[in-house]
Amino acid sequence: MKPIRKAVFPVAGLGTRFLPATKAIPKEMLPVVDIPLIQYAVDEAREAGIEQMIFVTGRGKSAIEDHFDIAYELEHTMRERGKSLDVLEPTRLGPGNCAYVRQQEPLGLGHAIWCARDIVGDEPFAIFLPDEFMVGSPGCMKQMVDAYASLGGNLISVLEVPREAVSSYGVIAPGKQDGAITEVTGLVEKPKVEDAPSNLIISGRYILQPEVMQTLKTQEKGAGGEIQLTDAMARMIGTQPFHAVTFAGKRYDCGSKAGYVQANIAIALEREDIGAEIRAFALDLLK
Repeated sequence: MKPIRKAVFPVAGLGTRFLPATKAIPKEMLPVVDIPLIQYAVDEAREAGIEQMIFVTGRGKSAIEDHFDIAYELEHTMRERGKSLDVLEPTRLGPGNCAYVRQQEPLGLGHAIWCARDIVGDEPFAIFLPDEFMVGSPGCMKQMVDAYASLGGNLISVLEVPREAVSSYGVIAPGKQDGAITEVTGLVEKPKVEDAPSNLIISGRYILQPEVMQTLKTQEKGAGGEIQLTDAMARMIGTQPFHAVTFAGKRYDCGSKAGYVQANIAIALEREDIGAEIRAFALDLLK
């Protein structure tokens, strides 16, 4: 069983829900307090032992490449002023540890993943949706990689949500359950509430076998007129093992404005440097 060495980050989206903020800045570069969403995702991947980061980008996303590069002028100025560069260390991806590929057209998540096929090659790989902000210790992907070591096959991260909310997500049809591990017998993308097979939603983290790329090659458009990754995975169920890992942690939907604000408040309150000040401010607002 091959280890999970590569991760794909589909970051070509236009971020229209956050306009005008995302007119010139990729939504993945929006910070939760002072760390961009994409940095949190990369840090989660590193914790899980992943070595190569593959970014599926689009036009106007060069800030992501710059973020993980060396900033000579900034670093030179900081050194001259006697400032520590430790804060920049996590932003460095070494030579060969990152790759960038373009998704020329917005044809959906499944198409974005397929664009990375030649870099993924014949290895199993992870997928991170950066606007699904997952907070836990260990991180979500570390929990999944640990499960993968005994299960193999394909894994997806899931969370339980109120049943009336399922139509906004990909939903699993559950089989046998063993603690945090649930067998996946089917997948449905954005079902009607009355048609949903469960209230366990896919939460933005995946470990997939390379055969999914061949399935995506012939995948027709689905919900929203886009090529859906969920539909391609559903076609593979029965040919390969599929399991879901219920994430032991918190998830914030930073693809929505409310979720993004919630994430900033929650993380700020946990920070030693500003937590007390933010808590006092929040309590004062609630008076």
